[in-house]
Amino acid sequence: MIVMCVDTVTAANGLTLSQEPRKTLTVPRWLYLATGGATIGASALLASFVTDRAFVRHLHTWSWPAVQSARWHQPAIWLGRGLGVAILGFALYLGTAGPELPTANFAILIAFAGVRGALPMLTYLLGNAWPVLNPWRTLARAVPSGFRDYPASLHRWPAVAGLLALVWTEVVFPVSTVPSVLANVILLYSVLTLTGAVVFGPRSWFANADPLSVLFRFYGSMSPIQRESDTLVLKLPGSDLRKSSAVTHASDVAFVVALVWELTYSGFITTEAGAGVIKGVVTALPAGFAGETVRALLAYTLLFIGGYLVFLGGYRLASHLSRRIVGTYITPESLAIQFAPPLVAIAAGYHLAHYVGLTVSLSPAMLSALTSPLSPPANPLVLSPPAWFDALGIVFVLVGHLVSIWIAHAVAFRLFSSRTVAIRSQIPFVVVMIGYTVISLWILALPGAVPPYLG
Repeated sequence: MIVMCVDTVTAANGLTLSQEPRKTLTVPRWLYLATGGATIGASALLASFVTDRAFVRHLHTWSWPAVQSARWHQPAIWLGRGLGVAILGFALYLGTAGPELPTANFAILIAFAGVRGALPMLTYLLGNAWPVLNPWRTLARAVPSGFRDYPASLHRWPAVAGLLALVWTEVVFPVSTVPSVLANVILLYSVLTLTGAVVFGPRSWFANADPLSVLFRFYGSMSPIQRESDTLVLKLPGSDLRKSSAVTHASDVAFVVALVWELTYSGFITTEAGAGVIKGVVTALPAGFAGETVRALLAYTLLFIGGYLVFLGGYRLASHLSRRIVGTYITPESLAIQFAPPLVAIAAGYHLAHYVGLTVSLSPAMLSALTSPLSPPANPLVLSPPAWFDALGIVFVLVGHLVSIWIAHAVAFRLFSSRTVAIRSQIPFVVVMIGYTVISLWILALPGAVPPYLG
C-alpha cells in the first residue's frame, strides 16, 4: 500500500506549510488549462439540460438510514470531549516544552496536519464531529455561563473576522515552524474563545462567533453522512446545501467567500507569480516609509484583504446581475444568500487539493505524536507523495466545481417556478464559480516558490 502511494520515505528536517514551495505541474500548461476550462464550461451546460423539477428534488431529498446511533452516541460524546481537552492540553504544554523540530512537535502536527488538514477532510467526507471534539466548548460547559445575550445584530461577522485573522496569522507569523509561537497563538485563542463562551453562553458563541465552529459547520453540510435524530443517514454529497437554512445572512455569505479566498491566497503566495507580486509591492513602497520587514508585512496584508474584497465584490455583483436578468422581486441580498451554499463545495474541493499531499506526508509523524505525545521520535518519518498526486489535486478542484454547479442548479429550481427563469438566474453565479475554479486551476499550474520575506 505504501509503495503505491509514496515515491520515497525521508527523514524530516522541517515543516513550512504555507511557506512551502509547491511542485510545478508536469503536463503542458496550455493542455491542462484547456482541459479544465472545457470541463467546467461543459458542467454548467449539462446541468441546464436537467429541468425535471421532481427529479432534482428527489436527488436532494434522497436518504438511506444506515446506522442507529442511540446506543453509542452518548459514550462517543464523552470520549470525544475528553480527547479534545487532552489534545488541547498537550498542544499548549508541548508547544513550549516539546521538541523544536516541527515534524516532531505535537502542537504543530495537530494544529496543521490535523485541524488544518485532516479534520476538514473528514468533516466534508464523513460528517462534522467538531461540536464533540471542540475542547473550548467542553470547558465552557463545565462552568457558569450566559451572563449576557449574544447581540443578534452581529450574526456571524465575528466568525468572519476571526477566520481572516487566523489565516493572516498563519501566513505572517512562523506558527508552522516555531512551536512556542504556535503555543502562544493557541493560548490567546483559548482565552478569547473561553471568555466569549462564558459571557454569552456556549450555544450562542459557537454557533455565531467562533470561526472554527462555523467553518466545520459549513464543511459538515457537504458530507454524505448526516445525523438525523438517532440515525446516521446516507445522502448525496452536498444535498443539504440546497436547503434555505444552509446560509441565512450576509455574514454567512462573507464567511463562505472567505473560505474560498483563503485557500486561493495560500496557494498563490507559494508560486513564483505570487512571490513576484509581493516583491513588487515591497519595492514599490518607499524605502523611507518603513523597514523591509514592515513593508513585507503590509504587502501580504494588502494582497490578502484586497483579494478577499475582490472575491466578495465579484460575488455580490453576480447577485445584482442575476436579479436584473430575471427581473425578480427577490432582492440581490436574498439572491446572494440563496446561491452562497454552492461555494462551500468549491472550498472543499480546493481544500482537498491543497492539503491532501501534506496530510499524507505527515500522517506517520501525526500518528506517532498522537500515540506517544510525550516521547516523540527524534527523527520522524515523512512520506513523499508521488508525482501523480498533482493530478489528484486537479481532479479534486474540478469535482468540487461540478458539485457546486449542480447545487446552484437545484437552488435555482427551488426558488423559481419557471424553468427558463431558474436557468437564467444561475448564469451570473455560475460565471463567478467558473472564475473561482479557473483561478484555482491556474494557481495549481504555476511554478512553486517560497514566499519571500517570511523566513
